Amino acid sequence: MTSVPQLTEDEVRSWFESELPIEDFSGKKVLLIVPDATRTAPMPLLFDCVHSKLSPHASRMDVIFALGTHQPMPETQMMSLLGMTAEDRSTKYRDVKLMNHHWDRDDALSTIGELSPEETEKISDGLLSMNVPIQINRCIHDYDILLVLGPVFPHEVVGFSGGNKYFFPGISGPKLLNFFHWLGALITNVGIIGVKKTPVREVVDLAATRIPVERRAITFVVASDGTTNLHGLFYGTPEDAWSRAADVSSLTHIKRLDKPFQTVLSCSPKMYDELWTAGKCMYKLEPVVADGGELIIYAPHLREISVTHDKTIREIGYHCRDYFIKQWDQFKHLPWGVLAHSTHVRGSGTFENGVENCRVKVTLASQVPPEECEAINLGYRNPDDINIEDYANREDEGVLLVRKAGEQLYRLAE
Repeated sequence: MTSVPQLTEDEVRSWFESELPIEDFSGKKVLLIVPDATRTAPMPLLFDCVHSKLSPHASRMDVIFALGTHQPMPETQMMSLLGMTAEDRSTKYRDVKLMNHHWDRDDALSTIGELSPEETEKISDGLLSMNVPIQINRCIHDYDILLVLGPVFPHEVVGFSGGNKYFFPGISGPKLLNFFHWLGALITNVGIIGVKKTPVREVVDLAATRIPVERRAITFVVASDGTTNLHGLFYGTPEDAWSRAADVSSLTHIKRLDKPFQTVLSCSPKMYDELWTAGKCMYKLEPVVADGGELIIYAPHLREISVTHDKTIREIGYHCRDYFIKQWDQFKHLPWGVLAHSTHVRGSGTFENGVENCRVKVTLASQVPPEECEAINLGYRNPDDINIEDYANREDEGVLLVRKAGEQLYRLAE
């Protein structure tokens, strides 16, 4: 990783004063699209800055959380993420509407176009050819401008997160989400994560051009030291602001190591409260696990596989991509986004003559009991038997400890 200067709070506030143009928002109804609790970000500071700058000039300013398929949040949690006190809510922010996104409610969605078979075939280089409806939260039609406010990190499905990804899947319907998540799975996590130009990013950006409302974005890059400090802020179209942030993220969020490791202890932060999100502890470290090695997702706080997708995950388990491809008729009717999640958590491997051979062993050390781990094709360790410090400073022995996993990408030096 390259050292990039961090911004002080005063520098952040100064950036908003000088770089966020009032004329883009004056007299307009603004919908601010922000991340949920699964992203590290100084949202109280950033929300205060953007609201203070724009609210005196915009005719309205509301907030929607880009949940994708994550669970809706109570208003108290939304307030906490934005740094609102109860007094703030009844005074300074009394006119701000706080909204969850409901991806699974037809009445909450609007179809704004489609991707044609010709477009999907061209973008995917022939991997997929199909008609894909483009659905998005219908509330966008109530606003004059959509403003994304979100971080950029290496990402297992799209290459780098952020930008137009806050529309798709952030506030979109399931059909496009399932399509491009499976496209990412076909390319594989290792083949796509930390790559700036990807077919999935092209899908997301193309779909965003069909949004019939003006779009802007404030993107930022969170420091690689585990804090919420920032390396940079960027404003512009979602495409341009994302591109500049992705360039900084590629310098600060990718750690290159000289050799692979036989054992990796990947510690999940508490913001990942189900395996659906804690799987990032595998995604970001798969490239540096040696063939036949073991990656342990250490998450003693975790009790759920997935609140939303639990039934499907328990039905299919966790498997490599080829397990599904070579038995496609058996699985094609299931949500492709869940199939993609399964392959990303389990990693690369082969499926020949009915036998699956995964490259690495993936072990879950959480409150999910051993029999459930076995049923979904994951290893189990009792988290109470793990002392994190036993894994520290043992790189020469082929053991790697990552104390806060899920956002920094680890790759081999070549």
